[in-house]
Amino acid sequence: MAIIHCSKNNLSTVLEDAGKSQDLKTQNIDWKTTSNRQAHHTDKFYGQNLILRRGQSFDVSLTLNRPLRSEEKLKFIVSTGPSPSEPARTKAVFSLSNGASGGSWSAQLTSQQHNTLVVSIFSPVNAPIGWYTLSALVSGQGSDVTLKLGMFILLFNPWLQADGVFMSNHAEREEYVQEDAGIIFVGSTNRIGMVGWNFGQFEGDILSICLSILDNSLNFRRDSPTDVARRSDPKYVSRVLSAMINSNDDSGVVAGNWSGNYVGGLDPRNWNGSVEILKEWKKSGFRPVRYGQCWVFAGTLNTALRALGIPSRVITNFNSAHDTDRNLSVDVYYDPKGNPLDKGSDSVWNFHVWNEAWFVRPDLGPSYSGWQVLDATPQERSQGVFQCGPASVVAVREGDVNLDFDMPFVFAEVNADRITWIYDASLNTHKQNSSDSHSVGRYISTKAIGSYSRMDVTEKYKYPEGSNQERQVFEKALGKLKPNSSFGPTSAGGLENEEREPSIAGKFKVTGILAVGKEVNMALMLKNLTRDMKTVTVNMTAWTIVYNGTLVHEVWKDSVTISLDPEEEIQHPVKITYAQYEKHLKADNMIRTTAVCQAFDESEVVVERDVILDNPTLTLELLDQAQVRKPVNVQMLFSNPLDEPVKNCVLMVEGSGLLLGSLRIDVPALRPKERSRVRFEILPTRSGTKQLLADFSCNKFPAIKAMLSIDVAE
Repeated sequence: MAIIHCSKNNLSTVLEDAGKSQDLKTQNIDWKTTSNRQAHHTDKFYGQNLILRRGQSFDVSLTLNRPLRSEEKLKFIVSTGPSPSEPARTKAVFSLSNGASGGSWSAQLTSQQHNTLVVSIFSPVNAPIGWYTLSALVSGQGSDVTLKLGMFILLFNPWLQADGVFMSNHAEREEYVQEDAGIIFVGSTNRIGMVGWNFGQFEGDILSICLSILDNSLNFRRDSPTDVARRSDPKYVSRVLSAMINSNDDSGVVAGNWSGNYVGGLDPRNWNGSVEILKEWKKSGFRPVRYGQCWVFAGTLNTALRALGIPSRVITNFNSAHDTDRNLSVDVYYDPKGNPLDKGSDSVWNFHVWNEAWFVRPDLGPSYSGWQVLDATPQERSQGVFQCGPASVVAVREGDVNLDFDMPFVFAEVNADRITWIYDASLNTHKQNSSDSHSVGRYISTKAIGSYSRMDVTEKYKYPEGSNQERQVFEKALGKLKPNSSFGPTSAGGLENEEREPSIAGKFKVTGILAVGKEVNMALMLKNLTRDMKTVTVNMTAWTIVYNGTLVHEVWKDSVTISLDPEEEIQHPVKITYAQYEKHLKADNMIRTTAVCQAFDESEVVVERDVILDNPTLTLELLDQAQVRKPVNVQMLFSNPLDEPVKNCVLMVEGSGLLLGSLRIDVPALRPKERSRVRFEILPTRSGTKQLLADFSCNKFPAIKAMLSIDVAE
């Protein structure tokens, strides 16, 4: 596609000549880019393209080589997509008129001086978004001349009440449409952490790349006229994006990898934002960028949604269920030795990250409008493709799992019951150990408006845990998914627990500091709940894991027999040395400890705890006042905490409005306990508060993160 940048000097004129004496030409066209972009809230986009929002007028000044003759009539043609047509509303032909016509394209002459016409063009609020070509059609005395004037981009309009993406609150609009940096919450329920993310939707070429995501979709390749026509609908566009951000099924943007082995690509934890990912995808000829995990998919989808004008935010769900068989329960397996098992396809992720986008749902009714869940992480197929959403958050809270789109999956992510099983391979038996209806879907989080605080949105997804409403909604949802099931005392559909109440209780307690390079010190707290003596056999293991529960390697195990006096509580120490876990720890820094405890002639009690080890600190310092277009130095400080050297050290830095592209710095190897100091220069291009992001990686620490808020003066 030829892009004509909207400048006065760069002008293409196409003459379809129908008469020898016809010599009407455009001498100049002024797109009034600055004033139009300000009026349309698109002035933050880099580059010179004319970027407009639908349902709003824009002005164009047209200078012809001579005045129009009385018999000559001026019309305009707008078109989008490879095969535009008027019935599909991807093409419109309209005359100069005296007033704007509500539901369709129109043009109004606002002033005329000699050969210069200033025309105000109005786009309908339900126009498809994307690249448009604007031409003028001059007809008179049986001959038509078409003058191709240039191209513009049309986006959704969250400032306009009639647009389905309208957001009335100014502070929310600034955060969810205009903010180009943010944070994403990660970690686990007992240790919530955060990483910075550069959305960068206004950076050069990013909007173009986001539009080309739509042009690479399966829908566009199968039937481009229909696909382009449907781009008027935010729920259609957002669903296509949820399919295209992952590379499954199509030439999507990011390839997922949860194996712990990231050879041939980047460890997902190394990315600082979407900009480098989207640029690499385009540069490679639209081949998937390797590799991503959930927050990478969500961060990239957030960039595309905000770029196109759909208000959006990133959501983290802790203890997120991946229910593969729509029964609203996830099955988790252990063997009698205390090993977690990769058995069955269900799982509970320590955290999972998705998006919410804001728009109306005329297909469902007004009460379901507002925030809609979209999930670009490839987990389950929907209509044959790895895509998920939009699912109304209100519908999730109300248990309306029969509504579009992908409601059973999203409902289960925050509500599924967790069923623990003990599987004995030698006997080929598995027996249900316990059922937990409270642990899934905790601390559902997003960045607060205008700050880096955590905003908890759990109550938007479900009624209070343990309340009557919450169980009623669960049973309503289960009734819709499995109409014939009867409800027993446990939500697993009437599985009676014949087992007696356990006579012992256990939990893991952290007794030392949790840091990479240090010994992990914990204690298994075991309590006798009865007035009888108890002898308990305890089988314990520790595995390094990826955050979604993928088992990497066993790093420690122990078996003991413990005698407990009546109502006695003991602490059994657990020590895992750095030498034991060092080679198997992934960038997640997660270790899963499990104990299977069995009193004589009773059923097992399973105790589990995931711990997250802290990385050493990476510090960024600004060495002078930051000012627009004035280079300024930043210093990075890092101390090697280990008793061994670290090598292959690389620092990656990026930040929208602070430096163009990203910076890669090779850092010299560090001796044991040595401190490193690296200085680099940034060149701010925008005033206001900007976010600088850094990722430091080396052979012992795959991804250490830092971020710095920088106030840039004009």
